[in-house]
Amino acid sequence: MAEILYLGHASVRIRGREGIVVLDPCDQSVGFDIGKPTAQVVTISHNKADHNNVEVVKPLRDTLFVADGPGEYEVSNILIRGIRTAHTDGEGKKHGHNTIYVMYIDDVAFCHLGDLGHGLTASQLDEIGSVDVLFVPVGNGNHVIKPDGMVEIISEIAPKVVVPLYNDNQQQRLEALDLEPLSVFVHQMGIKEYETLDKAVFTPSTLPREDEETKIVILNPSGVAV
Repeated sequence: MAEILYLGHASVRIRGREGIVVLDPCDQSVGFDIGKPTAQVVTISHNKADHNNVEVVKPLRDTLFVADGPGEYEVSNILIRGIRTAHTDGEGKKHGHNTIYVMYIDDVAFCHLGDLGHGLTASQLDEIGSVDVLFVPVGNGNHVIKPDGMVEIISEIAPKVVVPLYNDNQQQRLEALDLEPLSVFVHQMGIKEYETLDKAVFTPSTLPREDEETKIVILNPSGVAV
């Protein structure tokens, strides 16, 4: 059983029986204080303060492994694969590079797209592989891909569950961070009504079946406004 807590911005905590992972811990510039989450593993999509605030994460049993780029990692039976992409162009010449992470926790495949700002190549899609739960950023095309482009990427990856990040709320500084309101993404996905949850729990048996539509799960940020 893997429990998902949305800390705020692009920060997510996944807690399973095999360990705890914090993805893209952010600093307070985004309008959130995510506290001091405990973890064994931290993943960093790119080296900016709203995605690489490792210092805020408290090591579990005095051990903290940081994955900060492409490659294969294994920590406490958690398998992680980092896939290199870019922010806004395929070669990363304009705004540098980004790392997508795929990880396997409690027999569930999670994928965090980081600050993806462009479409994916066939090779990158092959590296990502089969995904159960996909964490997607909602941007406006400057540094993070627009909602309509993200909808296309979702259809290519074909996850069972999608969890949007950068959700709009009174704490999130949308204009300064080049973000779109969540409502734009929801509209692009064809959703008319939705509810938000404080946390989500996923197991192989509770995930949608292969023949079912992708499920959208929208989480409330747990971070405290600053």
